[in-house]
Formats: sequence, structure tokens, C-alpha cells
Amino acid sequence: MTAAPLVLLHGFMDTARTWDLVLPALGREHDVLAPNLAGHAGGPRFDPARGIGGVLDTLEEAMDEAGFDTAHVAGNSLGGYLALQLAARGRARTVVALAPAGGWAQGDESWRETLSLQARIHSQTRLAAPQADRILATPEGRRRATQYITVNYEHIPVELLASQLVGVAACDAEALIANALREGWRLDAERIDCPVRIVWGTADRLLPWPSAAARYREQLPSADWIVLDGVGHSPQLDVPLETAQLILGFTT
Repeated sequence: MTAAPLVLLHGFMDTARTWDLVLPALGREHDVLAPNLAGHAGGPRFDPARGIGGVLDTLEEAMDEAGFDTAHVAGNSLGGYLALQLAARGRARTVVALAPAGGWAQGDESWRETLSLQARIHSQTRLAAPQADRILATPEGRRRATQYITVNYEHIPVELLASQLVGVAACDAEALIANALREGWRLDAERIDCPVRIVWGTADRLLPWPSAAARYREQLPSADWIVLDGVGHSPQLDVPLETAQLILGFTT
């Protein structure tokens, strides 16, 4: 029997390597496609004229090249938002969204503060990236490098953390943030008709629980919700075994 396709979408300023710790389990059950997003390290160029819609277009093109007419889709942060928008375009069989960004409701201005924080993180990381090996050589440095994405970090390989730091620095964050400020990254919730699971950690420092999740509770009232106590913004890094099971339990 052919394995069902699964598309994994990383978060803002991240890379596809964010899935390294869950790939062994997911790859045993699915034919996995984990692209680097447009505007991110290793991905296509981000075209401001096409905006976030262009990012989605490149993802659909990647799915077409892989022979995936539809697929199960899991995403973290920006990737969670894009997974839901792929569902709105009819390309998702199911969606597992880990602390999805975007989907901001009219009148909700909290996302502007989130984008300001992301801009500061990007600026600081660009300065720090050349010293990645030195920074990550100590537990204190690894804690600083992961403070916004995980609670648990000592199990994450140093080489992976270094790759992620370099990826953040290489992201075209300024153009993507400018696009988010201009477009708002709304969600076409009324067009989503596939099963959706949303996973959120209570210790998320980028999109804090429960305030940041309220918009999705309103827009996707039939979604299956999983709340992870004491877990940060990127469960696939924080608690990879549990995250893999949460994805597999919804897609197989």
C-alpha cells in the first residue's frame, strides 16, 4: 500500500530542519514532503508583489512536483497558518496546526507586537549567527538560543541548533514582516472543510496561550484542540515524540 502524503511546513524564520526530530516516526507512516518556505533559508525567493499568496503558490507547485494532489498537512506557527490556507485551497486532507500564526481577526492588533518581537529576534540573531558555535557551546547559550521556541532544549543536537540560528539570520524577514503588516494574513476559515487539529503549548512565549489561541477557537469552532502543559512555541522540537504521535494520531 502506498503511504499517504504528508506535507510539513516550518515556522517564520525557521527551516525544514525543525522537523528533524519527528521525521523518523512520521516517515515510517507517510510519504513526507518538508519544503523550505519562500523567503527562508534554502527556499525560493519571496516576491513582495505576490505576497503570502505567492508563498502558497510555491507550496502548491512543490506538491504538484511531488505528485501530491492533496495531502495531510502539518505546520508550526507561520507553517500552521499556511497549512490552514492550503486547506482553504482544497489541497489538505487533514491539518495539524501547531501554534498557528496569522488568522488575525479584524480589530485585533496584538499581532503587530508579535511582529515587532520577531523583527528584534531577527536583528539580534543576524549579529549572533557568526558566533553560533561559541554561543551554543554552553547550556546557558543553548537556553538563550531556544528561549522563544522551547521549554525543553538539552535533547536538541547542537548541530541542529546551529543550523537553525543560521537559518534565522538568512531569512528575508524584513520583506515578510512588511507583507504581514500590509496584508494582515487573514484566514479563509469558511472555505476549510477538512478535519483540523490545533495544538498549543501553555508556555508559548511568541503566541501566548490562551490569548493568542482565541481567534482560532472563534474561526474554527469544530477543530480538535490539544493543549500541552508546559510546552513552548515549537512542540516538534520541545516534545518531539509526543508531537509525532499527535500528528500520526490524526493522519493515520
